[in-house]
Amino acid sequence: MGDERVKEEALRMLGVFQVLPRLVVFDLDYTLWPFYCECRSKREMPRLYPDAKGILYALKDKGIDVAIASRSPTADIAKTFLEKLDIKSMFVAQEIFSSWTHKTEHFQRIHRRTGVPFKSMVFFDDEDRNIEAVSNMGVTSIHVERGVNLEALRLGLKTFAQNSLPPGTNITK
Repeated sequence: MGDERVKEEALRMLGVFQVLPRLVVFDLDYTLWPFYCECRSKREMPRLYPDAKGILYALKDKGIDVAIASRSPTADIAKTFLEKLDIKSMFVAQEIFSSWTHKTEHFQRIHRRTGVPFKSMVFFDDEDRNIEAVSNMGVTSIHVERGVNLEALRLGLKTFAQNSLPPGTNITK
């Protein structure tokens, strides 16, 4: 599926839900792209997971901001890759730095920069420890096995919608 078809499907999916997040936050390594930045060179041409770019464009088209929370020790390489992929300007916040806080500091900074409450965010990451820590902050957090894709997006939107309902209410989508 090409970027345009992924974008169309993601937009269709976004249209199904009555409540949407204000901000979607992505990890980089093994979430948006299939590698660790610290194992790569700035000279290389990176690639995203197949659905990633279409999903990013759909979120932007729907008016949902996107941000990055990455614990990469090589922020310079990560930022170079974002530029090479022509997606760096899409993100309202780029918190890329090494940390032992399981991304809680990243999210504090994202919150200060954007003003978006944690309960209005969805987060995608490949590491359970980050999912757990950020979930404890009130962020709807989705573990991805092989990068962000349309199924992960659907799960994130459904979980966010369920988390936004009054207790005891259930939805089926």
